[in-house]
Parts: sequence; C-alpha cells; structure tokens
Amino acid sequence: MPQPADRLGYLWLGIGTVLSLFAVHGRWDVPVAAWLYGVFLLRYTRTRRPFVGFVGVWAASAVSAAFWLYESGVDVLSPILLLCLALSTVLTVPYLVDRLLAPRLGVPGALVATLVFPLARVCAEYVNAMFSPAGSIFGSLAATQHDNRPLLQVAAVTGSYGVSFLIAWFAAVCAGVWERRFSWLAIRIPVLAYGVVLGMVVIGGGVRLALFPPSAGTVRVAGVSPTRSALAHRTAMLDSFASLSQLAQADPALLRPVFAAVTDDLLAASEREARAGARIIVWPETGAGVLTGDRAELITRVGVLARTHGVYLELGLGVLSRQPPYVRNQAVLIDPRGQVVWTYEKAHPVPGLEELTPGDGVVPTVDTPYGRLGNLICFDADFPSLARQGGSQGVDLMLVPSNDWREFGEAHTEKATLRAIENGYSLVRQDTNGLAQTVDYQGRVLASSNYFTSDQQTMVAYVPSKGVRTIYAAVGDVFAWLCVAALAALVGVAARRAVRWPARTLAGRPAVTERASMGTP
Repeated sequence: MPQPADRLGYLWLGIGTVLSLFAVHGRWDVPVAAWLYGVFLLRYTRTRRPFVGFVGVWAASAVSAAFWLYESGVDVLSPILLLCLALSTVLTVPYLVDRLLAPRLGVPGALVATLVFPLARVCAEYVNAMFSPAGSIFGSLAATQHDNRPLLQVAAVTGSYGVSFLIAWFAAVCAGVWERRFSWLAIRIPVLAYGVVLGMVVIGGGVRLALFPPSAGTVRVAGVSPTRSALAHRTAMLDSFASLSQLAQADPALLRPVFAAVTDDLLAASEREARAGARIIVWPETGAGVLTGDRAELITRVGVLARTHGVYLELGLGVLSRQPPYVRNQAVLIDPRGQVVWTYEKAHPVPGLEELTPGDGVVPTVDTPYGRLGNLICFDADFPSLARQGGSQGVDLMLVPSNDWREFGEAHTEKATLRAIENGYSLVRQDTNGLAQTVDYQGRVLASSNYFTSDQQTMVAYVPSKGVRTIYAAVGDVFAWLCVAALAALVGVAARRAVRWPARTLAGRPAVTERASMGTP
C-alpha cells in the first residue's frame, strides 16, 4: 500500500498538468513553468505503478496538446489534434522510461539515475523533429526559453537538445531531492553536479554574449509586407471560393486586379526601401499572388527594380495554376543585375493546412558582397536538419519569408531564433499576419514589426554580413545521438542488475520510500 504522502499523487498530477499548459510555447507561456511541471509529473509517476503513471501523464500531455491548439487559434477538434496527440504520446514515453529504469540503477548510481529522464526526453524530441511531419514546432522545451540568451548559447554546440536536456535534468534532480526528503547527504552529488553543469553553461553563454558579439560590418535589410487593406481585400476574394480547385478555375480577369493591387503595393514599398538604402529586401511568404501565365512578367518587373537600385530582392510568391495541386509556394531571389539567383519551393507544407507539392529540400545559397545568403520558407525553419544545411554551407544571413496568423505568429517567430543560434547565421523572418523579426547569430533581436499594429508593415535592420561557424553546424545532431547511446547503455546496466538480483527487482512497485525509489538491491 502507498504511504499516506503518496495519496497526494493526483494533486501532483494536477499541478503538473496546469503548469504544463504554460510550457508548450504558445501565447501564454511562462518560461519557469517549463522547469517546474516535470518535477510534479515525475513525482506522480514515481509513486504509481508504471502503467497507471504513464496513463496519467499521457492524459496530462493530451490536455496540454489541446490547449496548445486552442491558444494557437487552431480548431481543437480538427484532424491536427490527432497529430498533436501522437507527438505528445512520444513525449510521454520518457516518464515511463524513467519509472522503469531509474529505480534499477541503485543508490550508488544516484547521479546516473537522474540522467535517465533527460536522456529519454532528448530522444523523444529528436524522434519528433526527425520523423514527424511537424518537425520541432510542438514539444521543444528549448523553445520555451527563447528570451534566455545566455542559456540558449549552448545550442551552438548541442542544438536545441542541449537546452531541453538541462531543463529535463532539473526536473529529475528535483524529483530525486523530493524522494530523498531533502537529505543533503543523500542528494549532494546530483545537486552539485547539476549546479556545476548549469552554471558552466549559463556563465559560458554570458561570456560569449559579452566578449564575442558580432563584429563584422553590417548591411541594411528591409522586410516589407503588403498593406493590411490590400491583403484583406485579396483574402476576402480568395475566401469567397468554396475550394482551391474552384479558385484555380476562376476567370483570370477576376483574379488579376486583386493580385495586382497587392503586388503593386509590395513593389512600391520595395522601391521606397531601396531608395532609403536597403541592399537586401524580403517579401513575406506568398506575399504576391500571381497566375502561372503572369509569373514571368512579374519577375521581369522586379528585375528592373533590382537592377535600377542595385539590390537583392527576395519575392514570396503564391503561384496559382489550373492543374493540381493548384498552388506553388515559392521564394525567388533576384540579384542586382535583375537575374534570378534561385527559385526555392517550400519543403515542408503545414500538415492539415496546406495542399502543396513539397520542394526538394535543398537550401539554396549564393555569395554576395553582403555575405552568403540562404533561404527557407516559414515552416521549413521548424526542421532543424533542414535549417542546418545553411549552417554547414557557411550561410551568413538566412532569409525566411513567412505567413502566420494572429494567435500563432509571435510564438512561431520566436522558435526560429534557435535556428540562428544553432547554425551561426543571422535570420530575417518577414512575416505577414504575425511578428516579423531579425535576429543575429547570438539571438539578439535587431528589429521587429508586428503586422497587426500598423497598416504598412516594414522592418528595417542593420544585419552582420558575416556569421560564425558553430560546432552544431559542423557535427549536426551528435549530442542527440550521444543521448540515444547513453540511454541504451543505462538500459544495459539495468538489465545486468536485473539478471544478477532478479528476486529483488522493483518492477511494477510504487517508489514510495527513499530506499525503494532509488532501487537499492
């Protein structure tokens, strides 16, 4: 029978669930909640039988997933909920792994036992980022700390997984302290070890920010979006069609004037910024809508503007055709000679929201007098492996035309900060219906503009023309793989102990005392 204290298990589950609602990186995030909710959920799972604990935490994760959809402005009962539930299920597995594995590592391995949960958490985040169609858009603990720049600098070495590891390790250490009833003799080793590691990371990050800021010359970059009135008119017209196929078959004479109003708006804003000194100009994702037959003419017009003012101009195009899938989501870079440098197609359409044929997923680059430029489109930046192509190719400035919606735009832009730090490039995210923002390769915000606070959204920033080469960009997800290997090794250690002391294993028993919780043989 559980001890009396364990009857509060459902209270800990409730507290952990409430805290987790503010740790999913949405509009109402509270960064400290990401550090705390795991403490209570671990306390719950460690005082319950494995299956019961897993089901309880899964229910908490499901509530968090639904809440994330709600605060992101997405219909909670949409098919996207199924994807979020699948992702949250993967993120629940570390609690089960911790419950089954940590007690079997014994008191001599108390420090090692605290590593089970963070190792498993990194493995779960890595699986979601690599193999799900949502990338890292949901469930990254690191994203909740987007304003903690000293902490985030470790991402230049480990990727975002290093930040997630530290947050999850904090939860495991605190849960261990709780189980050992705050006995300093019993907890001093894991507490000191964690404190030293966290201190080194934060101090090291602070030193990097203070002593090694970007020192290269800068280039003036402008992001321009169409006026809200012009965009609203286009949106109303598009929404008047029941389906994308109906829109594709509409009379071109009806579509051209509406598309032209937005395009003319963007061209006028681009010329204004070029005259003001911008050398690189970025339009938002699908900022200009254009019929397939009219695309060449638009490219020519933009080429004339770029050649006249000597600028690089990145077009965000939504190209409408009469053949399925009807729309192509493109970013086209025009150089100061008026020539097309690249045509990049979005590699990762948003599941459930976009019907697109994905691009080839090859990040284009070009050397310019203002550094090496690269290109992603919006949701592509939620896939660390895709964004790392730019880092491994020495990109100095990543252009990310984007398009969001009011409830989600700010959080989505904040997530992109991690890609800049990981890969050592500055990042320009020009975002319609959201927060446009430029950050340098250490995560400093150089400029930002909220689409909903002005009629004509323009973002101007002086951006370092030289990035840095990071360890993460060079070695990729080695840290995540090391976590996989370390977890596998701990499973092996626990298996050997189970073979040596089969009669004394704690499988399936609540960890209700200090001795039981640590699996003392």
